[in-house]
Amino acid sequence: MTPVRGLLIAPLAIGVVAGSAMSAHAAEQYFSRIATMPVYQSLPKGADPATETVAEIITATKDGMQLVHTDSPGEALVFIDIADPAQPRPLGRAALGGEPTSVTVVGKVALAGVNTSKSFTQPSGHVAVIDVATRKVLARCDVGGQPDSVAASPDGRFLAVAVENERDEELNDGALPQAPAGHLSILDLGADGMPTNCATARTVAMTGLAAVAPEDPEPEFVSVNGKNVAVVTLQENNHIALVDLASGTVTGHFSAGAVSLDAVPTAKKKLVDATGSLKDVPREPDAVAWIDDFRFVTANEGDWKGGSRGFTVWNAKGDVLFDSGSAMEHMGLAHGHYPAKRAAKKGTEPEGVAFGVYGGAPLVFVNSERGNFVAVYKDGGAVKGPQFVQILPTGVAPEGLFAIPQRDLFVVAAEADSAEDGVRANVGIYKRGPAAMPAYPTLVSVTDAKTGAPIGWGAQSGLAADPTDPARLYSVSDSFYDSARIFTIDTSGMPARITAAVDLTGGTQEKYDLEGIALNGRGGFWAVSEGNPEKGLANLLLWVNADGSIEKEIALPKAVADAASRFGFEGVAEFKDEGVTKVIVAVQREWKDDPKGLVKLAIYTPAKDSWSFVHYPLEKAATGWVGLSEITSLGGKDFAIVERDNQGGPNAALKAVYRVSLDGVTPAAAGEALPVVKKTRMLDLLPSMQASNGWTPDKVEGFAVTADGQMIAVTDNDGVDDSTGETQFLRLGPVGGTATN
Repeated sequence: MTPVRGLLIAPLAIGVVAGSAMSAHAAEQYFSRIATMPVYQSLPKGADPATETVAEIITATKDGMQLVHTDSPGEALVFIDIADPAQPRPLGRAALGGEPTSVTVVGKVALAGVNTSKSFTQPSGHVAVIDVATRKVLARCDVGGQPDSVAASPDGRFLAVAVENERDEELNDGALPQAPAGHLSILDLGADGMPTNCATARTVAMTGLAAVAPEDPEPEFVSVNGKNVAVVTLQENNHIALVDLASGTVTGHFSAGAVSLDAVPTAKKKLVDATGSLKDVPREPDAVAWIDDFRFVTANEGDWKGGSRGFTVWNAKGDVLFDSGSAMEHMGLAHGHYPAKRAAKKGTEPEGVAFGVYGGAPLVFVNSERGNFVAVYKDGGAVKGPQFVQILPTGVAPEGLFAIPQRDLFVVAAEADSAEDGVRANVGIYKRGPAAMPAYPTLVSVTDAKTGAPIGWGAQSGLAADPTDPARLYSVSDSFYDSARIFTIDTSGMPARITAAVDLTGGTQEKYDLEGIALNGRGGFWAVSEGNPEKGLANLLLWVNADGSIEKEIALPKAVADAASRFGFEGVAEFKDEGVTKVIVAVQREWKDDPKGLVKLAIYTPAKDSWSFVHYPLEKAATGWVGLSEITSLGGKDFAIVERDNQGGPNAALKAVYRVSLDGVTPAAAGEALPVVKKTRMLDLLPSMQASNGWTPDKVEGFAVTADGQMIAVTDNDGVDDSTGETQFLRLGPVGGTATN
């Protein structure tokens, strides 16, 4: 295998997205998300909506009017009507009696790999043939083991089935070999898509090819080109094979090789610190897709000993034409989609690939399973290589990708599902059309000169405006990360850009949970750290210098602090009360000494080193709970307060901004009866949060009013942990005006 072209595309990837001067030519085309359908909506009538469902591998009928995806825990295929792609409608399910692993559609039938294995040592499975119109199983074709991927030839003559016979990861630390070996099965298809050799599927042995465990090949994914040649990845063997489907012979094979990476996160900590490097990491490719009859692309997720965190374009001879290097890692860092918990493992984990030609533009799609995004590239041929176009946000754990160019559509199946955690598997639908710039992202970071990688960020939990510069904001990240950070944001262009970051240093606590920030008029900041009595962490008001060093920690009176719950300090603002500087802090939910439905606003007077309090009346929760997320000065004694429920997706019911005033209100000391402030609704945030047609985030945590009176809000993406990772930076228009996105 001779590398003839290798190109690191991180500078290009970040530059295209972060640039403020996007081309407005009518010829520019970008994808925008137009719908997100949770899989639980496809359950039979009367079923518990909390039932675990999955969207894993997805495909479409030839006319692009129906989607079909696998739901492994439901042992079913799910059919979706997308005649109107902006209003997807579940059509029903096909029961398979086993775990579906992959699916494709040929003619009027869906062909699904079904795993029926009793154990790792007794793998079994078949290809189920399902009538698309009736969703009835017409036939079951034994493939001699556990099928993992199916792919039909473009002419509809063959179905290639990668039979993995996967290893037991708990046996001998998952080391290979583990019998029985996997293979490729071939079904010959009739004009209607029905297999003509259902009882006698052809078998292609793959033993003896790889340098890694040649006696135990584990085919992972398969794709077929216009010449009826199947490319098969053997992920754990770090190998790739080519098979002529007509003859059933291996026509070529080669190692997937290794990659070295620089400026990527590798520490076993929850950090977005791109100071690490990796040496000679086996690619261990997962998904594969032909670009044309001579080139294909692999997503190098890794599984056993490798995972190079990127994707590679190959020719059929095994030459590397292009390798993305650190680009996918840098993309995750720049867009707040970096899965910090996975930094020491496989990072963003590119897993799926797809290809389609849209209006003459050949596009390659690569997903990040852990970063929850899809990177879109324009194929530049063997000489130029892929050119970055845009990033698309997805549901949690995107698995299956499918291009529908005849309708300018692209779909993503996201498989993570836990009703208890508010994470639901879903299908995202995107449509390509003319636009001046991509709708996403709305916030990115610039390159950090120290590392050569983008500034890592996420979990935006507080927002403050510079009182003199209308284009400058400051934000903080919360306790998801091992180090708290203060970020500087430039809003003069679109998307807004994080231009600098400083770590919080000094202080007495081992860890800080920053949930609010405000400028303190002394060249530094007020910040609040949310306490948690269960972990021995106090609610603290912090005086922080511009360099991130803590000048002073201010605690609550002991009697008040002792009544705290784990839902503590959430926002902070400085204001003047008859010329006296004061600081007001919002508490998220009721504490032990609060009546139900009333939550504290705490007022600190620096000159007296004293606290006083008022009560704020909470809205009632339709589901879950309601609390405060932010408080922002509107001038004088008036404040904007973000109040929200803890629900996401279709269940999100309350995300709003309320105005309160301390005029005529006398805050009380600890232990006294607290006055209750009156509130009026300023702004409903839900329409703006739902405008992107994705999974509505539950946490809108930052709100600021710029020096020229513009309202801006930001959501907290929970550090991409059981969260989509999508951050919404919402430009809401002038105070008192009509909100816009």
